[in-house]
Amino acid sequence: QVQLVESGGGLVQAGGSLSLSCAVSGSMPGINLMGWYRQAPGAQRELVATITSGGLTNYADSVKGRFTISRGNRWGTVYLQMNSLKPEDTAVYYCNANTRDVLYRLVEYWGQGTQVTVSS
Repeated sequence: QVQLVESGGGLVQAGGSLSLSCAVSGSMPGINLMGWYRQAPGAQRELVATITSGGLTNYADSVKGRFTISRGNRWGTVYLQMNSLKPEDTAVYYCNANTRDVLYRLVEYWGQGTQVTVSS
């Protein structure tokens, strides 16, 4: 079964740092984009950061300058380094991967989510 396996997260004080990692388990060919999203209680899931296979990155304005997304040597692994964390960063963070099937239709995969809690 193909899945995204996340690790990291936890509880940290405001101003602290945490890192998340995500790796594809199984075969997932043709990944063109991976990223991190988050969902706070009562809110919609929102984009945090994405990265292409070529290393191009995109960030939500709210995390620019504080978070860094990177990829592993093997495409299919991504990391999120979170610095200068704020209480408003508290959310469940989800890893995402976009691929295309044989008919070029978008297929999305999601991780199980990992909790990040920032105390004030």
